[in-house]
Amino acid sequence: MKLSPRDALRYFAKPEAQRAGLLIYGADAMRVALRRQEMLAALLGPTADAEMRLTRMPAGDLRKDPAALMDAVKAQGFFPGPRAAFVEDANDTAADAILAALSDWRPGDAQIIVTAGALKATSRIRKAFESHPNAYAVGIYDDPPSREEIEATLARAGLRDVPGPVMADLTALARDLDPGDFRQTIEKLALYKLGDTTPLHAADIAACAPASTEADLDDILNIVAEGRSAEIGPVMRRLKAQGTQPVGLCIGATRHFRALYTAASDPGGAAQGIARMRPPIFGPRRDRMLRQAQGWGAERLQQALTILTDTDLTLRSAAQRAPEMALVERALIRLAMLAGAR
Repeated sequence: MKLSPRDALRYFAKPEAQRAGLLIYGADAMRVALRRQEMLAALLGPTADAEMRLTRMPAGDLRKDPAALMDAVKAQGFFPGPRAAFVEDANDTAADAILAALSDWRPGDAQIIVTAGALKATSRIRKAFESHPNAYAVGIYDDPPSREEIEATLARAGLRDVPGPVMADLTALARDLDPGDFRQTIEKLALYKLGDTTPLHAADIAACAPASTEADLDDILNIVAEGRSAEIGPVMRRLKAQGTQPVGLCIGATRHFRALYTAASDPGGAAQGIARMRPPIFGPRRDRMLRQAQGWGAERLQQALTILTDTDLTLRSAAQRAPEMALVERALIRLAMLAGAR
């Protein structure tokens, strides 16, 4: 039988021990693996491995020993509780062994849990599970997680007091991170809030979300965008000592000012423009960029982008002989002075 995405979410959290088996398939191996882990943990409990109630086998091994799955399904355990035989990365080369075990399954046997990549509708394994009266088949697709899925992830981590605006931030983050990265972020967030009874805040998400690759440039970009030209020199020397390349610095500045321009020119206002950005921006950094976008305005941000584009072209010119870091520093000083000309 097929399970719809909504029903599958509930089934993963509370699987039925009397079922013959479950097929989880999809192109994203990480999403499939996370759902399989969730389902097996709910079905077997945390002691399944220690009590030998879970048998794992790669699908490739079934080609050498087709009877291995049947043996695992029929074997009687020493410990009470549900049992499962898990076949990983299945495809139609292992179909004969899987279909034989599924057709011969009887009450009291171990559940047959199979994971696979993207399976066509004509796949023998998929058709067998979808047509079986006591087994389920679930397709996992690359759709963004639903609010229900996000709430379930938060609940498992013990995070329940989540205001509406913060949930919107988490929803945006879930759409931009891989499922595994999002789950790790939630686990980190749960540790971050351990013993803290206050509601979850956007600043908490900002503290726990994966760091941007441009994080080391934030200081200089904020200094420039806020017109603090006197502070540029010392920070530039530190960046140079750290090995920051002039072209990379110019690209980072261009990206930052392009984001500010996108926000400032949004028809719904800068706040709405910031909210639409991907990857999403959270907490104090979002508030800071919003103030910068509102302070500059679209017209002056367009001038800033022109200065940065000209600097980038100069850096890449074969006829350029001036020190590159000095050229970038001069451009940043011009931008800081432009920010102060309000």
